[in-house]
Amino acid sequence: MHESHGMSPHLFKPICVPKKLALMAVHVALAGCAAVGPDYRAPVAETPAQWSVPTPHGGSVQRLGEWWRQFDDPVLARLQQAAEQDSPTLAVAWGNVEVARATLASASAGTVPSVSGNLSVSRSRQRTVGTGTTRAASVDASWELDLFGKVRRKVESAQAQVEARQSDWHDARVTLAAEVASNYVEYRACGLLVDIYEQELVSIEQTAQATESLVRAGLSPSTDGALARATRASTTSSLISQRSQCEGLVKALTDLTGLPDGELKALLAGAGSALPRTPGFAVQSVPAQLLRQRPDIASRERDLAAASAEIGVVQADLYPSVQLGGSIGLSVTGGNPFTTWSFGPSLSVPLFDGGSRRAAVASARASQEIAYAQWRDAVRNAVKEVEQALIGLDDANRRVVQAEQAAEEYRRYLVGAEAERRAGTISLLTFEEARRQSLSAQLELIGLQRDQVTYWITLYKALGGGWDRESPVSPPRSLASGQTSE
Repeated sequence: MHESHGMSPHLFKPICVPKKLALMAVHVALAGCAAVGPDYRAPVAETPAQWSVPTPHGGSVQRLGEWWRQFDDPVLARLQQAAEQDSPTLAVAWGNVEVARATLASASAGTVPSVSGNLSVSRSRQRTVGTGTTRAASVDASWELDLFGKVRRKVESAQAQVEARQSDWHDARVTLAAEVASNYVEYRACGLLVDIYEQELVSIEQTAQATESLVRAGLSPSTDGALARATRASTTSSLISQRSQCEGLVKALTDLTGLPDGELKALLAGAGSALPRTPGFAVQSVPAQLLRQRPDIASRERDLAAASAEIGVVQADLYPSVQLGGSIGLSVTGGNPFTTWSFGPSLSVPLFDGGSRRAAVASARASQEIAYAQWRDAVRNAVKEVEQALIGLDDANRRVVQAEQAAEEYRRYLVGAEAERRAGTISLLTFEEARRQSLSAQLELIGLQRDQVTYWITLYKALGGGWDRESPVSPPRSLASGQTSE
């Protein structure tokens, strides 16, 4: 109905609100209808009953989330801290969480009416009445009744997306920590290899000088001089290559941590000369436990839940929609106030759209199938990564024992060969062969000791890195303080 003040009543016809229809719509909205679309149930993964490869047990650390502390390495702890505080990768993951939260807030807004206000002032002049000012204000409200659960499914989908992106953030943290640790261990091993090459080069240089003297004196053939020079050049080349690899690892750590090159090198210079001590941890014998430890699997499962809810969103578009609308207005012209109000439902019925709505449903179902396949792939990949890490770790553990023995025996053989060379009982070729075998044994031992540590790190990542579904999510410090990482 309309009320008028100061103007002719016949200019505005009253609007009759169909009360029964409005009350019926409100009653339906309050009672609630079942939401269309599938009701989501988390899938059950088919995993093997037990691991098909050897598993390490008896480790002292049970909680992977505290594993890094067990290294007792302040340099590694500082690198991990710097990486998490200023990582572009974590910043991107956090941004995706914020986007998902904003989408959830937008979807949740559909559960309440929307209200808007308008205010206008106009001045006009008419020949008969002169100049006048008109002031008008109105408030409009609308609310689409969620008869078939479209809004509910939107909220359900958005909430699942928030949880998925939070899991992605945790996965990014685990991956970042593993990359920092792996590069740090590689750098420490690289430094040990450089030391070995430098020590060998000193010995080779002494041998080359002595051989050159013997060649000049005619006591050794010229081929011995060529062999000594070739050995020196080959070892020098290996040393140059090894130093370049170490420098490349420094650049990788600079990228991961954001620390300036000079500060990082000073920090690394204070690290120990040996490889970090690797703490062990027990591995669950049941692979199904893995599904509760991997944030990437949790993310894919939440993506699947969101895709399932999206089917209900587009299916709701196949059915009629009812919207309640109302407005209250006040207009004043020349001191004469005029108020209006209206309220009533509107019904929208899809009649013909060329099949676009049904195509949207088919597309949503296909997206759900894709999300399901991605979840299954994530499960299989997780099992594969754990078993590959276990195989590598078991291989390194067994081989390092033999490599230690081989390195020790070759060292003794080289000491004996050096004594025989000085006595002139063996040729330079035989001596250099003994040196090459000893050097190769030392290099292999360091490589296997490095692999022991890195396979533990790989296993840590493959097992989810101590992730807990209830772990808090917070922005990197650079974002929390209002700064932008460069």
